[in-house]
Amino acid sequence: MKLTLSQEALLPLMPWVDAVPMGAVRGIGALEVLGAAGLVLPSLVPAAALLLPLAAGGLALLIAGGGALHISRGEYPQSAGNAVVLALAILVARCGPAPLPGRTGRTGRTARLCGERAG
Repeated sequence: MKLTLSQEALLPLMPWVDAVPMGAVRGIGALEVLGAAGLVLPSLVPAAALLLPLAAGGLALLIAGGGALHISRGEYPQSAGNAVVLALAILVARCGPAPLPGRTGRTGRTARLCGERAG
């Protein structure tokens, strides 16, 4: 939506677009699309596994910025949603893809955080 709709069309859906230049809104939309591709592509092309934590980390930064904007505008319900998605993005960035079969997995606290058995 941020890539294709006009500011007038986005305004009822996202009131914050009146406070941000339209070029930045388009840039945010492009970064979201690239981040989503970086989350999906590793499941389709195992050689792209490095993209997963990088994309999640980039999305975490983008989401943190969005949360800060919502808080500065007093839009607390939206910032709460950002906090949940931010926590998930950090978890994905921290855990990354699961180790390949036959390879040594994560250990200790990282293994427990990522839902694995410590090995």
